Amino acid sequence: MSTQALLDKAGAVRAGEELDLDVLRDYLQPVLGGDISALQVQQFPGGFSNLTYLLSVGSQKWVLRRPPFGSKVKSAHDMGREFKILSALGDVFPYAPTPLHFCQDHDVLGCDFYLMSCIEGVVIRKEYPPQMVLTPAQVREQFFTLFDVLGELHSVDLKAAGLENFGKPEGYVRRQVEGWSKRYYDARTPDAPDFDKIIEWLHDKMPAESGMARIIHNDYKMDNVIWSADNPLKIIGVLDWEMATVGDPLMDLGCTLGYWAEAGDPEHHRQFRAMPSDAPGAPTRAEIVERFAQRTGLTVDRIDFYFCFGMFRLAVIGQQIYYRYHQGITKDPRFAALIHKAHSLHKMCESVIERSSL
Repeated sequence: MSTQALLDKAGAVRAGEELDLDVLRDYLQPVLGGDISALQVQQFPGGFSNLTYLLSVGSQKWVLRRPPFGSKVKSAHDMGREFKILSALGDVFPYAPTPLHFCQDHDVLGCDFYLMSCIEGVVIRKEYPPQMVLTPAQVREQFFTLFDVLGELHSVDLKAAGLENFGKPEGYVRRQVEGWSKRYYDARTPDAPDFDKIIEWLHDKMPAESGMARIIHNDYKMDNVIWSADNPLKIIGVLDWEMATVGDPLMDLGCTLGYWAEAGDPEHHRQFRAMPSDAPGAPTRAEIVERFAQRTGLTVDRIDFYFCFGMFRLAVIGQQIYYRYHQGITKDPRFAALIHKAHSLHKMCESVIERSSL
């Protein structure tokens, strides 16, 4: 099956997110070499966090990543950190883009940014494109592949990658629960849901120190991977490494499951799905957990905690973005609906807690 017509394409730059092309061209001239007087800038769609642009001169293409305008959450938009982990993954994880140049000179774009290779392929978002017709068996295979590649990341040898001193794996789970709880309160708006009981449950039910230290992506989902245009069941790229670190891989699994809305979930949750995970043939969360455990050899217990945390963290991320919208820092109309998503995730967290045996 060829899906060349479905290649992910950049378009016009969104209002308020323009780059100074003249300054950028002058800076990149010695970096890229050759004649780049005809340098063009477009922007990739989707995403609520770091911004991704396509730079091109004729047939040559590069991708530029920079933090969102107006954001003050520096830890979530560390371009240097993202560049560093991509540099380390080059020889041990074949799906990572190749980092090309890192810029700390704020006179260029007013922020840190970096360039990386452009991987051309298909990006699937909330719905399958009409031209992509998969059988239920193919849908099932595709989603299992999504989690198999996550398992491959968790199997990377830290020492071989040169990342044995990257991050702070000791006490990782506790720091995540406490850190995201604080971020929620910091970004809370008058119309936000009350997560107090959920936060208390997460603190009470967090597992003991697992001792597992693996590379984790921390935002692994369907629209952060690129599928081959010639074979949409094959992943050729994994994107958006801004929150990658070394920590407990089960937290990474839980965060990906936080995005998962399956056919049996309530409509209020399915309407905010980030991928077509409720399509006919898609595996259930239970089937994903079983497959992940088999493929990685990891013992996946206390999944209620990891799943609940994944949804809570996703609610906080949305709330942080919504806070910027609520305060008038950003005008992007997509952000208005994030408060409703926070309420939906709150309901889902409550349902997990109600039926959990932890």
